[in-house]
Amino acid sequence: QHKDAYQAILDGVKGGAKEKRLAAQFIPKFFKHFPDLADSAINAQLDLCEDEDVSIRRQAIKELPQFATGDNLPRVADILTQLLQSDDSAEFNLVNNALLSIFKMDAKGTLGGLFSQILQGEDIVRERAIKFLSTKLKTLPEDVMTKEVEEFILTESKKVLEDVTGEEFVLFMKILSGLKSLQTVSGRQQLVELVAEQADLEQTFNPSDPDCVDRLLQCTRQAVPLFSKNVHSTKFVTYFCEHVLPNLSSLTTPVEGLDIQLEVLKLLAEMSSFCGDMEKLESNLKKLFDKLLEYMPLPPEEAENGENAGNEEPKLQFSYVECLLYSFHQLGRKLPDFLTAKLDAEKLKDFKIRLQYFARGLQVYIRQLRLALQGKTGEALKTEENKIKVVALKITNNINVLIKDLFHIPPSYKSTVTLSWKPVQKADASQKRASEDTTSSSPPKKASAGPKRDARQIYNPPSGKYSSNLGSFSYEQRGGFRGGRGRGWGGRGNRSRGRIY
Repeated sequence: QHKDAYQAILDGVKGGAKEKRLAAQFIPKFFKHFPDLADSAINAQLDLCEDEDVSIRRQAIKELPQFATGDNLPRVADILTQLLQSDDSAEFNLVNNALLSIFKMDAKGTLGGLFSQILQGEDIVRERAIKFLSTKLKTLPEDVMTKEVEEFILTESKKVLEDVTGEEFVLFMKILSGLKSLQTVSGRQQLVELVAEQADLEQTFNPSDPDCVDRLLQCTRQAVPLFSKNVHSTKFVTYFCEHVLPNLSSLTTPVEGLDIQLEVLKLLAEMSSFCGDMEKLESNLKKLFDKLLEYMPLPPEEAENGENAGNEEPKLQFSYVECLLYSFHQLGRKLPDFLTAKLDAEKLKDFKIRLQYFARGLQVYIRQLRLALQGKTGEALKTEENKIKVVALKITNNINVLIKDLFHIPPSYKSTVTLSWKPVQKADASQKRASEDTTSSSPPKKASAGPKRDARQIYNPPSGKYSSNLGSFSYEQRGGFRGGRGRGWGGRGNRSRGRIY
């Protein structure tokens, strides 16, 4: 009954602007009454979604959710996902709203359409579908984002992660780490395993291949926030000690202006706190120790063969030493007799001389920094120069605390410090006061105004005489994808992608 009349409405899509406008409203309105004409109706509405007249397109898109019934829903989701490529902002917003409304009808069906396009759609559609998931999923209520729906997202995401660019990988980690079911210890463990797989920690590390280095760093950055006392970083720390540290000086990066060596050492330091039982602990501690020695110079008069001869003081690389010393201190806790039982007496004596020399230099800089910051509060501490000095004071204080620990007989590993680029935790406040290494309360309070993770600076103090500008600093942007976007790996498109449903 009335089938001919409905067919006439469908034919209206071939008419003029008025007929098309009426068709855009009436096709969805009576759609449910004519199941035999469902395919024709959806195709007719799709024609209107691609009309040259923007107002007709918008009307047609707005009504699309009315077609999302039963088996038609994944198809409508697929269509809407393709329409995300629209450059008209009003149209784009309508598509987003339509997708969200069908999400609330059937989340899995909608995700089926989205993932179908992510796996085999055009690049622009893939990119926008991933962005849709990364921004909109977290806005959906719990009755929509059920455990079953989250499991479906994880399963489908794993398929996509077989072949992604770097930027896509970061977005997928954002999507997955936001899922409620992955907030547990076992959930975070799953995510760490996903990242380890992506980092390909079984492969041979090639320090001269910028993409290989970039991939490792990007993956490690995604893993760092997931580590805890229950989710261990052992696999990553082992890889860094065995493969990256020995090649530190030959690392290359595609990111301009990035101090790649400092970046690696900072990541290692952050991970070292959560390292579990390590198979080759002694040999990895030795690699860490050897690398630390490279940045702990002998006093000029102690140097052999005229090295550092003359009046020139060796340069003290405080930023590097903070990271290496912290990592050594963390792993050293697991083998507290490393310095006394695993090193010969000569090596230990040499290390103590280096520590002593470094500690002397430290005291000079700490005094100068405190003097420079004395009495400064509020706005005065926000100047670029003073922000750098505050961070420099945190670095030097940290090294001082750690060196004091290693001077104990036998060496102690009990002190705790907060890495200079991390926000100060209240638990550390009492420890810092006890160490007598903090200045008056104002600079540490303001320390958070110092460089954030994405604008770190290397503190490289002047040798010998104090200079007011505290040496040279190289500014470093954190992040290959966020800095140099779209660094791909795995060459998207090399693998075949199959439709999900």
